[in-house]
Amino acid sequence: MRRNRGSGGRERFAIGAARVRPWSRKRQITTIDRLLSGQRAHLPVKFDFATIMVLAVLVTGLIWIFDALVLARRRRAVADGAETPGGEVVAQAPAPSRIVEYARSFFPVFLIVLLLRSFLIEPFRIPSGSMMPTLLIGDFILVNKFTYGIRLPVADYKLIEIASPQRGDVVVFRYPEDPTTPFIKRVVGLPGDRVGYYDKVLYVNDEAAEQVVIGPYAGTGPGRSMTGASHRTERIDGCPHDILVQRGYPSREGEIVVPPDHYFVLGDNRDNSRDSRYWGTVPDTHLIGKAFAIWLNAGFEHGVSWSRIGTAIACADESESD
Repeated sequence: MRRNRGSGGRERFAIGAARVRPWSRKRQITTIDRLLSGQRAHLPVKFDFATIMVLAVLVTGLIWIFDALVLARRRRAVADGAETPGGEVVAQAPAPSRIVEYARSFFPVFLIVLLLRSFLIEPFRIPSGSMMPTLLIGDFILVNKFTYGIRLPVADYKLIEIASPQRGDVVVFRYPEDPTTPFIKRVVGLPGDRVGYYDKVLYVNDEAAEQVVIGPYAGTGPGRSMTGASHRTERIDGCPHDILVQRGYPSREGEIVVPPDHYFVLGDNRDNSRDSRYWGTVPDTHLIGKAFAIWLNAGFEHGVSWSRIGTAIACADESESD
């Protein structure tokens, strides 16, 4: 199956060819190269909210334990020494220090927050328009942390394997070129898939993703910047979702076979997204979770967009059935 570029007959698309053309000469960073070559990659130490919560739990928990095992006994000893032979208490035991009281109060709070954010649900805010029209600037989303497995916080070591991303899933992951930065894109290629992108059309394993043109995009609120772009519905593996393309804008084109344990991701705003076409595939170890709902949209310029509250992030058919 081949697709030629307009005049001149210059070949731009050869899905059936043995040679796979990468998007760039430096398709992956050193960390990814080590993963592909079987070497162990050492990611930079993260100092994010999860790290802060782990430290808070450890510090308050240790203070609480030290007080229960050591300081509390000392206070009881003082109280016992203050009793008369008849058993009358002439002095009260010293009260716990303020630091101990704070540790007792905040430890369960920190622990609950850490467990919720690490293993169940974590909120994120969308800062850019790369996933328009699905997600707008200012959307606050919820991410399911256990869909793709249970991982230890901070270390990101997978304890329990549950499921793997599917084509069409909207996933949050750690950006391969800067693992401290979370990114959100749509999975379009699974391990072993041959993925191509030419003339604004996505190809997966020799098959062009079906596109239906809706018309010019009419953006409102935080989506005004893309007004006039071509609004389309794309279908991957029976999962329809909306995308935006801009005719006349250059697109990064090429094709690649997705490496094992990696995923190829694209932004729904195809001509305004830096994604796997530019920096390569996403390792499974970088996955954070699956986005499933918008719980708020707010910004200084447009205020609160009430209509987006409670919007499901899913295939169009699933959203309509809900």
